[in-house]
Amino acid sequence: MYFRLIGQIVSLLSVVVAIAGFSGFKANAQTTPVSTPVAEQEATSLATPQKIAQGFSPGRATRSGRSYIGVGGNIGLGGDTTLSEGAFSIITKIGLSRNLSVRPTALIKDDPVFLIPVTVDFATQSVTGTPQQQLNVAPYLGAGVLISTGDDDDLGFLVSGGVDVPLSNQFTATAGVNIGFINDTEVGLLLGVGYNF
Repeated sequence: MYFRLIGQIVSLLSVVVAIAGFSGFKANAQTTPVSTPVAEQEATSLATPQKIAQGFSPGRATRSGRSYIGVGGNIGLGGDTTLSEGAFSIITKIGLSRNLSVRPTALIKDDPVFLIPVTVDFATQSVTGTPQQQLNVAPYLGAGVLISTGDDDDLGFLVSGGVDVPLSNQFTATAGVNIGFINDTEVGLLLGVGYNF
């Protein structure tokens, strides 16, 4: 039992490392010359470069804040897998670009479940009107894969959405709803705190 759990955790970490390693390439920004009439070419001898590509850099900050790794808890709201039960969770957010991140999560109980959504991260917004007591939230929304283990070994579609709340330069709180589609609809509320990197 414990060897299987350890094997599954190692598998999750391998997936995270593979995603980070595979995404380690960078798309370099390229420039294209802008054609100008001959009269304008005499006035300016150099063409104006334009940036046309954005690079992927795993672990970078996104519009919603820095990448993090942390712990939390899952509150199950319906279904048959660990996603729909109370469980300990290991949470991560790995920024890929300014707007995208992958958020691998392991829900640890009798039969662990792995959630791997790719999310669109929205800009941080203040939900209070006073600068003295400011509360910022950064919403995210995405989809991915749900991997159920144990007797219910299965693979399903996952929809994920929630908010990140920066607590300090070192810590971020997160709350999200995960909806998985395997045999039935699985719903879980995830709450956690992550250490920023």
